[in-house]
Amino acid sequence: MPAPRKHPDELRERAVREVRTTGRPITHVAKNLGIHKEALRGWVRQAEANAGERDDRLTTAEREELRQLRRKKRS
Repeated sequence: MPAPRKHPDELRERAVREVRTTGRPITHVAKNLGIHKEALRGWVRQAEANAGERDDRLTTAEREELRQLRRKKRS
């Protein structure tokens, strides 16, 4: 079972949206919202992957599918 998330989904979505729409640096947005800059950087990268803007990461759906396949293989 995965660890509980430290930050609510609403905060994650708001932070990512602010970075992507305003063009403000991740460090500034993170500081204003009280989030670690590397956490926000990861969220932004994942959002870009989900939107098809990055090829170097799996989308959230692909990660979940891979997780389920690995779980199925173990049992």
